[in-house]
Amino acid sequence: MADPRPAHGTVLLTEAEVAARVADLARRIAPRIDDDTVAAVLLTGGIWFAADLTRALAREGRTVRFDALWLSSYGDDKTSRGRIEVRAPFQREMRGRRVLILDDVFDTGLSLAEAARLAGEAGASEVLTCVFARKPWPEPRAIAPDFVGWEAPARYLVGYGLDSAGALRGLPDIRALD
Repeated sequence: MADPRPAHGTVLLTEAEVAARVADLARRIAPRIDDDTVAAVLLTGGIWFAADLTRALAREGRTVRFDALWLSSYGDDKTSRGRIEVRAPFQREMRGRRVLILDDVFDTGLSLAEAARLAGEAGASEVLTCVFARKPWPEPRAIAPDFVGWEAPARYLVGYGLDSAGALRGLPDIRALD
């Protein structure tokens, strides 16, 4: 019997549903930030989400500053190694500014917590966090995101920045491989 799933998994969120969730996030975030806010994406998975969200924020009248922080806890593995490696730090001045940390998925919470800590140490006046997808986790996490676009199932997800050993990030929708 043939596998009923399309190539590269089962679509959980279509491209249009992803766009609607990003637009909703921008509407919720815009009143909490200003144009001096630094939107800092966690590399590399968050790039797709950050690009769409910063454009959606501009449509809501907010033109944020942009930065990136490259953290790694997974490598090409399917599970976190339990520690964070900083591969490239923030480049923009954070002192006295509100910082909005952007990431694709909230799984263990380690990357988001480390990014928030680093922004605070850099002198941010306030640190807000936003993730496109939040996966369930069996135990409490050290940090909870301020903004969440989608409550994701506990499945192996790809697309829209989410990857499988670096592959399938560019899919415009979100799919489950399991």
